[in-house]
Amino acid sequence: MEVQWIETTEDAVWRTKPLQDLPLAADTLEITDKQHQTIDGFGGCFNELGWIALGKIPASARAQIFDALFSPNSDLRFNFCRVPIGASDYAAEWYSLNETPGDYAMTQFSIARDRSCLIPYIHEGLTRRSDMKLFASPWSPPTWMKYPCAYNHGTLIWEKEILHAYALYFLKYVQAYADAGITIHQIHIQNEPMSDQKFPSCVWTGEQFREFIANYMGPLFAANHLTTEIWLGTLNGPETDHRMLWTGYDQYANLVLSDLRAQQYISGVSYQWAGKYALQQTFESYPELQYMQSENECGDGTNSWEYARYIFNLFRHYLCNGVNSYIYWNMVLEPLGRSTWGWTQNALITVDPQTQNVTYNPDFYVMKHYSHFVERGAVRLGTSGHLTGNAVAFQNPDGTRIVVLGNLLPHARTVTVTCHGQSFTVALQPFSFNTFTVSRRS
Repeated sequence: MEVQWIETTEDAVWRTKPLQDLPLAADTLEITDKQHQTIDGFGGCFNELGWIALGKIPASARAQIFDALFSPNSDLRFNFCRVPIGASDYAAEWYSLNETPGDYAMTQFSIARDRSCLIPYIHEGLTRRSDMKLFASPWSPPTWMKYPCAYNHGTLIWEKEILHAYALYFLKYVQAYADAGITIHQIHIQNEPMSDQKFPSCVWTGEQFREFIANYMGPLFAANHLTTEIWLGTLNGPETDHRMLWTGYDQYANLVLSDLRAQQYISGVSYQWAGKYALQQTFESYPELQYMQSENECGDGTNSWEYARYIFNLFRHYLCNGVNSYIYWNMVLEPLGRSTWGWTQNALITVDPQTQNVTYNPDFYVMKHYSHFVERGAVRLGTSGHLTGNAVAFQNPDGTRIVVLGNLLPHARTVTVTCHGQSFTVALQPFSFNTFTVSRRS
C-alpha cells in the first residue's frame, strides 16, 4: 500500500507530509468496501462581478487564476459549474433575458448582455476543461411576469399565458447558449424559491413547482427533444422562512416528487443553505434521483480560517447525505466581496485591483482537498471508527482511494487509518485539513 499525505493548516497550506512509523492509536478510522453515491463533480458559479474583478488585473495573472480553477493538471480541477439565467445577486446590475411586456412568444428573447461577461467567463473555463458540466438557474423571471413587477421580492403571476411563456423562456435559453457553443446540462427552476429577498428573487410553493413542471416545462422540453435535465431546485429550506414548527423538513420536495406527472420529468434535487436540513429525508425517499449542494454558504467577506473549518464540515454533511456534486458560490471577487445589494461574501480567490495582489483564501484549500483528488465517477465509500464524523472516503475509477480527514479540535490527534486491510498511523495537527491518497502496490 502506498500513501501520499497532504496537510493544510492556517500556518502552512498544502504541505506534503511523510508517514512516520507510529504505533497503533486508540482513535481509528476504517475505510470499508461499502459503496454509496457516484460523484459527478465540483465547481463554482460564473458571476458578472467575478469577471469584472478579473478584468482589473493583468492577463498573465488572469490566466494563472483560470488555470488554478479549471485546468485538469492544476489546483481545483473544476468540472461542474453554475450559471445564472439573467441577474444573480452578484450581477453588476439587475436584468432578465426578455423585458418586453406581453412577449409571450419570446420573440425579443436575447442573451446579448451575457456575451460581455458570463459567456467569455464560461469559455475560459471550457477552454481548460472541455468536459465541464453546467447547470443554470434564474434568480428572478422577467419582471412583467411577476407580481409585483420588480426583480426583487414577489412571485410569478399564475396564469396559463405566463406559465407557457416562462417555460418557453427556459427553452430559448438552452437553445441560445447552445448556439454560443455552451451546453447547459441542467435547469434548476428557481434559486431559493422559499425566500422573498431584496435582491432578485421569486417565491414558489411546492404546488406551483409541481404544476409548472408537470404541465408546462416538462412537456415542452420533451416535445423539443431536449437532453437538458430539469431539476427541482435550488431549494434553500424545507419550507418558507416563516414555516410553522410542525412542518416536515422534506414536505416541500416530497409534495412535488410524490406526483408522478411531475416526477417523470425531474432528474434531481438541489439543496443549499437551510436546505441541508431536508437533504437526508429526500435522498432516502428518492435514492434513484441525483442530488447537489448548489451553493456553498458564503460567509461575510473576511475569508477567515474559522469559517473554513465550518465549510469543511459542510462538505462532509452534504457528501455523506448523498449529493453527487458540490458547488461553491463566488469563485473570484474583489476584497470583502461586496455585492450590488450591500452584502459582503467570501470567495475562493480575492483579486485586489489596487495592489494587484491575488490571494488564495482558506476556502480554496478546503475545496482543493476534495476537488484536486476526487474524480468524476468516483464512488463514496463507507467509513467506521472514532474519526468517522470528520472523514469522507472515495474510490476513484482507477481504484485509488481518497480519504479526506479533518482534525477540527484545538489539540493534535493521533489516528490509525485502515484501508485495503492495511493500517497506518498519523498525527493530525490541530485545526488541520488532510487528504490521503491510498493505492495498492502494483
